[in-house]
Amino acid sequence: MKQFLLLLLLFSSSLASAQSKLLKKIFSNDTARHNSFLPVPVLGYSQEAGLQLGIAGIYSFYTDIKNPNNKASTLFTNFIYSTKGQNRITSKTDIWTKNNMYHITGDLRLARTLFDFFGMGNDTKLLDADRLLLKQTRFGFEIEKEFFKNTYFGLGAEFDKQKFEDVEIGGIFTNKTAIDKTGGEAVFLKLTQLYDSRNNSIYPDKGVFLRSRFSVVPDFFGGANFTGSNIDVDIRAFFKLGNKLILGLNTNYETLNNIKDVEAFYFQPQLGNDQMMRGYYVGRFRGQNLTATQAEVRYRIIPRFGVVAFAGTGMVYENSQFDLKDLKPNYGLGARLFFDLEKALSLRLDYGFGEKPAGEKRISGFYLSLGEAF
Repeated sequence: MKQFLLLLLLFSSSLASAQSKLLKKIFSNDTARHNSFLPVPVLGYSQEAGLQLGIAGIYSFYTDIKNPNNKASTLFTNFIYSTKGQNRITSKTDIWTKNNMYHITGDLRLARTLFDFFGMGNDTKLLDADRLLLKQTRFGFEIEKEFFKNTYFGLGAEFDKQKFEDVEIGGIFTNKTAIDKTGGEAVFLKLTQLYDSRNNSIYPDKGVFLRSRFSVVPDFFGGANFTGSNIDVDIRAFFKLGNKLILGLNTNYETLNNIKDVEAFYFQPQLGNDQMMRGYYVGRFRGQNLTATQAEVRYRIIPRFGVVAFAGTGMVYENSQFDLKDLKPNYGLGARLFFDLEKALSLRLDYGFGEKPAGEKRISGFYLSLGEAF
């Protein structure tokens, strides 16, 4: 649900009545458990996509509304048009069954995206930016069952097809020698593990979240398509420091390993997004492995408004080439507007800063998003 959303007022007088009802629902002070459906216009911003316009629908519900320990489930779909050519349809599901016995997630993405490619590694140059067109089809699911308290194990599968065209012929992408640079397709078969003791899945103030995935990619499609494995680990911990103050810690690790002589740059981990290493352009740094960590202090001034400060570090690197001196800095500030007090859903504004590469201005970026970064 880390989409770029802002609830807009509709100016048409013919929609004034429906708009009034929507706003009353959003900004109600009711904190009782309830199911809700919210269709909203969309406005957002990120340095990769620019200004984003569209429409989204969010259905939030409980499979057992009477059980106060049953976690909230969500169904989310959006249609986005971007001024920088990042146009997409996205649908995500996150379902907790009765007594939180099963956790089911689903993901669908259809995209036609323009973006900048800078090359590979942890030391790319801004001057090498080469505009590419990506056409992507991705869908997948995961089903996990609770075997011990707060501990889940499960299976999943994902199909991902990506095709690339070089918009600016003659740049760094045109000169790549990789045999798979026009893209490829793969099926990821997953083993998943989840430990989640957070007291709230959206805005926790205590508990630990640990998710790990091990994926095998068989040679289903042959040719210059990726075959190998992927490991993805996400660790989060939360501590209540006072009535209004929360400390959140987050570490990510990801590695991609090939069996065939296929680079598959499009599946390799990318440093930076609106969740981790905020301020770094997604894809500016790509590599076989990614390690990143961050801390965030959250201060909720009043129920409707809060502020945050965050700092972290991270890098991408090839196998056996991890070096502490290559870690990149990250820090920034943000604000939160809570529009659903019962579920603690918020609009998020963050400004993140990164390193200052030689001969370039300091890396930075602004984000307007829905929900917390982690």
